[in-house]
Amino acid sequence: MDIGKIIGTRIRYYRKSAGLTQEQLAEKAGLHNTYIGQIERNEKNVTVRNIQKIADSLEISIEQLFSADASSKGAADPASKCYEAISNLPVNKQKRITTIISEIINYGE
Repeated sequence: MDIGKIIGTRIRYYRKSAGLTQEQLAEKAGLHNTYIGQIERNEKNVTVRNIQKIADSLEISIEQLFSADASSKGAADPASKCYEAISNLPVNKQKRITTIISEIINYGE
């Protein structure tokens, strides 16, 4: 279990759910936008202090970023699971998966 990858994926999920860009989240948290991207991609370790700033800016609890409990917001819903599964894949694979999902959704219409 790579906690950095999990935290980065969850930050990205909550950021996108809030409709924020990396730049907007960084500004709200008082951090640099490249740092947010590096955290989301698990390229940088994040301090507890910065995790608190990010969680506050996303208006979520730190527990939501760390919780292994399937009932925690964003951790159990199918869309979150799909997002976590494909978020670190190369863009070309993400596009193929998106096309397949769209075809499944529109099947029979």
